[in-house]
Amino acid sequence: MHRMMQRLQQDRADGRGSLMPFVTAGSPSIEATVATILALDRLGVAAVEVGFPFSDPIADGPVIAASMDRALRAGTTVAGTMQAIKSVRPDVGCALIAMVSMSIVHRHGGPDFVRQAHEAGFDALIVPDMDVDAAEQVLEAVDRLGMGLALLVAPTSTPERIRAITARCRGFVYALARAGLTGTSDAPPDVAGTVAALRAETGLPVAVGFGISTAEHVSMVVRHADAAIVGSALVRVMDGDVDTAHERAAEFIRPLMAACQFARG
Repeated sequence: MHRMMQRLQQDRADGRGSLMPFVTAGSPSIEATVATILALDRLGVAAVEVGFPFSDPIADGPVIAASMDRALRAGTTVAGTMQAIKSVRPDVGCALIAMVSMSIVHRHGGPDFVRQAHEAGFDALIVPDMDVDAAEQVLEAVDRLGMGLALLVAPTSTPERIRAITARCRGFVYALARAGLTGTSDAPPDVAGTVAALRAETGLPVAVGFGISTAEHVSMVVRHADAAIVGSALVRVMDGDVDTAHERAAEFIRPLMAACQFARG
């Protein structure tokens, strides 16, 4: 978590928002995942979210769901993903965040999964389907290991719901730019209200995702939030030739990094 917080703070000090791209582990291959993490780190992203493939995605739209299906069919496993992160961690300065279903966390022992993620080199977890009322075991392990934990806040969340969620977050909060599933969108994100509601309840940094797919979107998000999360658009770009997936990823992310520069009044 300290690595992640340092990156967010440094970006703000440099007059820019942060970018947190998402990749699916094992899509188009686990080797491509590692190469992409290295390429994105060289561009200066604050963090890379690594999605653990799951057979029944909760909030993922068709692009990410299809990438997870391909990764599972190719034999991507939790153990293999952990090993890939462990291999790349010494060469990466950005934070690495595990995006993982609570079903996987539970199946691998709850706190024991958190320990494995920590030992592999993950700085934080995002658990999109975690029940806030049943988070204590995982939260205890996260706190003990000094990791980050982010749960999702929807635009329709009440102040009471926001308080319950943010009380269980560590490091940052994941705010949804829109309700529904992940995916690209032509509509500009309207996040000012959601971010303001979060700022009223917590001092944690706010990262915004769901439907963020262009440089214009990123620019609009970082006017209000601390970080923009780009998922489906990047996953789609990476689909195809395995050997050049990391190059396509870097080419796509480069202008989004430039869009992180802001001038707040």
